[in-house]
Amino acid sequence: MKRILCSLAFCALGAGNSAAQGGGAAPARDGMAQRSAACVACHGAQGRATSAGYFPRIAGKPQAYLFNQLVNFRQGRRTNPSMNHLLAHLSDEYLAEIAAYFAAQRPPYAPARAAGASRATLARGERLATAGDPARKVPACIACHGQKLAGVLPAVPGLLGLSRDYLNAQFGGWRNGVRRASKPDCMAHVANRLAPSDVAAVAAWLLAQPVPADYSAEPAGAAALPMACGGVQ
Repeated sequence: MKRILCSLAFCALGAGNSAAQGGGAAPARDGMAQRSAACVACHGAQGRATSAGYFPRIAGKPQAYLFNQLVNFRQGRRTNPSMNHLLAHLSDEYLAEIAAYFAAQRPPYAPARAAGASRATLARGERLATAGDPARKVPACIACHGQKLAGVLPAVPGLLGLSRDYLNAQFGGWRNGVRRASKPDCMAHVANRLAPSDVAAVAAWLLAQPVPADYSAEPAGAAALPMACGGVQ
């Protein structure tokens, strides 16, 4: 039912997007409430996410990250039929305004949930998130996403407050080529060096972490990335 409602919202918004389609046209002055209607149908009011775990929270993510992902969907580097169809003809300017709107939203996070995983699994997830696995050339999550896993400006997203379903699906997408970024695709590199059990452990540990009150992305240049990553340039 949730997917049906989202599809209907995409159709409704598509009817009002003609002024922003084709030839890099400037966005119609239609108001952010109208142009974000399809977004919030799936991603929740203000982009806070809903109980449908596959659709992630987009509120408060770095603006450049959100813009990059919208472009990736438009260009086919990320695959989701609804997103690909909706964004196919929207201009960079239009997408940038949507990204700026959701980056500025700060609705509260839902409380952390019990991961339903064993202590050994959670310990494995914590180790990978905080120390990585040098033998497999897998950097720690905190090396790129910040010490608080809140992201790093301009374009590295935070990882807390995301559902386990979403996290598992993204790693599967990177492994299978359904989700891609500008080369060099650092996350594809990481995903293809982790076993499914590693991904499940990291996702379970992240799910169990409470989101701190001061959860916001670190400033640009806070730390050098451990590997080249075209998706955040």
